Amino acid sequence: MIIDLKGKNALVCGSTKGIGFAIAKQFAALGANVTMMSRNGDLLARVVRDLPCEEGQKHDFLVADFSKPEQVKEAIERKIQAHYSYQILVNNSGGPSPGPALGAKEEEFLLAFNAHLLSSHYLVQGVVNGMKQSGYGRIINIISTSVKIPLKGLGVSNTIRGAVASWSKTLASELAPLNITVNNILPGATATDRLKQIIEGKAVKQNESIDEVSHEMLSEIPMNRFANPEEIAYTAAFLASEYASYITGINVPVDGGRTGCL
Repeated sequence: MIIDLKGKNALVCGSTKGIGFAIAKQFAALGANVTMMSRNGDLLARVVRDLPCEEGQKHDFLVADFSKPEQVKEAIERKIQAHYSYQILVNNSGGPSPGPALGAKEEEFLLAFNAHLLSSHYLVQGVVNGMKQSGYGRIINIISTSVKIPLKGLGVSNTIRGAVASWSKTLASELAPLNITVNNILPGATATDRLKQIIEGKAVKQNESIDEVSHEMLSEIPMNRFANPEEIAYTAAFLASEYASYITGINVPVDGGRTGCL
């Protein structure tokens, strides 16, 4: 299979670094016009220049803070009102702070709900008409393996990610007649700044070294290594392609075999 995204417009959220940037770069390498979206306009202006454009693509960016859904809604509405449409949407946002669910404060749940579910919902509402008119739609949500088995110490994340997964499955059924697919990628432990923060937090809490915590985490992964962000991006590229036209409403773990269920 040769994946070709030429002529497709893709909106990739949380794309200044980590998994989001890897996906944006992969899509651009496959010929897509990529809109990067994040809250840091200065950083977006710099990293958008790093996207491949050998096929004559035009890349741009939108600035919005995902903890403030109204900003996200306004940003996508302005873009759509300028007669721009998207065929591919990747919802991706940094995970909530670690900690047990029992001790979490109300504002932590609300902040995570806004950033991960409500902002994503506004984006889908913004792009769906364009997908319908073009006869091509791919919505890909980057979530977590916690939607299958909750992860220790990530109480708020486990809760909200599960809600996003159910929202995605519901949308998949509603949008299937329009040839719009909705799928979730569930990354395992991936070598990003987010993973570094989790390891450092565990090291302090458990009074262990960073190497010790890393070794403990690796021991839970059958492949005995962390994922590279590019490996998540390859999965996103397939789901965004014409080859995934009959795949919708599923969770795809990319975790080196760590998740203990099918």
